[in-house]
Amino acid sequence: MTLQIPATSANLGPGFDTLGLALQLYNFVTIKPSSCYSISIKGEGAKKPKLKVNNMFVSLFYEIYQELQGKKDPFRFEFQNNIPFARGLGSSSAVIVGAIIGAYEMANIKISKEALLNRALYYETHPDNIAPAVYGGFTSSVVVNGRVKTLKKELPNNLRAVVVIPDRAMSTAHSRGQLPKNYSMKDVVYNLSRVGAMSAAFFSEDWEMLRFIANDCMHEHRRMQKLKELFEVRRVAMQAGVLMSTLSGSGSTMFNLCYEKESEAITEALQKSFPLFKVLSLGFDNTGVMCIQR
Repeated sequence: MTLQIPATSANLGPGFDTLGLALQLYNFVTIKPSSCYSISIKGEGAKKPKLKVNNMFVSLFYEIYQELQGKKDPFRFEFQNNIPFARGLGSSSAVIVGAIIGAYEMANIKISKEALLNRALYYETHPDNIAPAVYGGFTSSVVVNGRVKTLKKELPNNLRAVVVIPDRAMSTAHSRGQLPKNYSMKDVVYNLSRVGAMSAAFFSEDWEMLRFIANDCMHEHRRMQKLKELFEVRRVAMQAGVLMSTLSGSGSTMFNLCYEKESEAITEALQKSFPLFKVLSLGFDNTGVMCIQR
């Protein structure tokens, strides 16, 4: 069995812990019955031997598989990791969502996407990354009585994501710890007005509206202070004509949304300005995690 799990970009500026979307950048995991447990890793993490000893995907997979089957059968796990670690592109959510659905598939038990998402919430307590990883597209999510309620909007082919991935990681836990415990009413209203308008803009496909409503005053500035080049990335991106430029998750990647016809020029401008960073032009995934081979 081979799983395909998309990268995600969360928050999207003002939508802290609530908004996200899925990108056409994928991790692939192949799981095979075997006479003994084994693991191989290609791509991201291939040069980190500890990932073969202490692998989050494998640990979570076996936790759920044993719960479902009452035993721990040996499997071979083959990872092709294309989502960079600790860069704000949902690598942890991809692991959680992939491990859960992988365990159910290998146990020959079907799980709905709604059940998958709510199972993932146990390990990832906010749904901004796990929702688009499960459903694909643009997602707006809330948690009600411990369960996720999500609205999804598929993204059209005339849009493109240009992501700028710095050569330095950012710890989500550390980044979150730097945020204040309390916010002023002015800041809360500022973000509420923009997250409401942003959800409406995505669902109504009013892309030009995004130029005016992607600003945040709750988390981005504080997080971007840790890597001040990100302010310049945003300036260059906006000058090049993107519709919005936001910190992807907790960083360090910057997510830029633009029209497909302008994506090549914008990608070139950003790569020229930031030669030490990786710049990728990506389409959007509207399917979410899926089993592509069985």
